[in-house]
Amino acid sequence: MSIAIQFRQRGALTFPAELRKKYNIRAGDTYYLVDMDGVFILTPMKPMVPELAAEIERLRLEAGYSMDELLTALREERARYVAETYGNDEQERG
Repeated sequence: MSIAIQFRQRGALTFPAELRKKYNIRAGDTYYLVDMDGVFILTPMKPMVPELAAEIERLRLEAGYSMDELLTALREERARYVAETYGNDEQERG
């Protein structure tokens, strides 16, 4: 399928109604535009936060960690990272 699209002022364009209907594209939907050396690819931008949160929760339950254990380990890992990255300045100030 080939359809001509004309850019308007400020870069706006009208996506053909036929394609909006076919792909259920609605006002406010967000897409990535990938430039492949002059060939443009438009892909839907899907929010991944809910999927990532569900996966983290599944892994946490599978590993048998409580939220308290997970947060404690996160704090310890953060402190280790800060010490390795920035030296012992945190401890010297403490």
